[in-house]
Amino acid sequence: MAVYTQVPTEELAALIARYGVGELVSAKGIAEGVENSNYLVDTTEARFILTLYEKRVDEADLPFFLSLLDHLAARGNPVPQALRDANGTQIQRVSGRPACLIEFLPGVSVTRPTPAQARAAGAALGRMHVALRDFPLERPNSLGPAGWHDLARRCGAQLDGIAEGLGDRIKVELNWLDAHWPADLPRAVVHADLFPDNVLMRGDQVSGLIDFYFSCTEVRAWDLAVMHSAWAFAPDFDPAVGDALIAGYESEHPLLGEEWAAFPALARGACLRFLLTRAWDWLNTPADALVTRKDPLAFLRRLDHYAAL
Repeated sequence: MAVYTQVPTEELAALIARYGVGELVSAKGIAEGVENSNYLVDTTEARFILTLYEKRVDEADLPFFLSLLDHLAARGNPVPQALRDANGTQIQRVSGRPACLIEFLPGVSVTRPTPAQARAAGAALGRMHVALRDFPLERPNSLGPAGWHDLARRCGAQLDGIAEGLGDRIKVELNWLDAHWPADLPRAVVHADLFPDNVLMRGDQVSGLIDFYFSCTEVRAWDLAVMHSAWAFAPDFDPAVGDALIAGYESEHPLLGEEWAAFPALARGACLRFLLTRAWDWLNTPADALVTRKDPLAFLRRLDHYAAL
């Protein structure tokens, strides 16, 4: 989450009035994350998240994301749904941006997950994958292997300004993944970004899965590899957390033998994806944006870990 677009109080109050959820009390911008503009909104009746979708989120994809959340919620998954106003409209226009008023889920995002929390999060991902077996919609992954090449090209020589030799290291990894990417594994709709800050916890229990705006149709086991690369390093590799995450997932949705065999390659792909998107954001985030930039090199170190397996 982040804030790129400022919303006048009067416009926000008028928006809230269309939902019949009380009067606006306060709205505070949320700095975490990098994709959209987000506000924590309190009314006289409840608390919500207002999300304004910025340039990386294509407005044409919003019906897919909202249908996905409705599908998961109907099957008991702890996901936030976009509210409908008095006219039944989910997607609004706020300060020139498409926007949604979204349910607020209680819980906190952990920065150093314990094995128990990792196991619960892995199980939540497994249940989500079970629930998506009959989800009928598809969305291409713009940040899959083809997208990695495009990002590397657009970052260009600036990569070496982040770290000496980073551009060449990325070229080597792209070539390796082109030769070893397991594209023939089972595919499904995946979250694709289930970092600890996108999982809400209450103690050792998952209370919410949020931020589905990278969800797409992809190799299903890549979703678990993304989680492993994000959860098992805090910042150094913790095998107990990584093992607990996988055990939790398998308690709900066992991995196939071929998915196990491909897991190191999938994890390398996950690391390269986040290395590249973080590098792009590091180089291009506006100086006046209320946003916390994230270190791309954290995923270079994780990439080196998986490459050594």
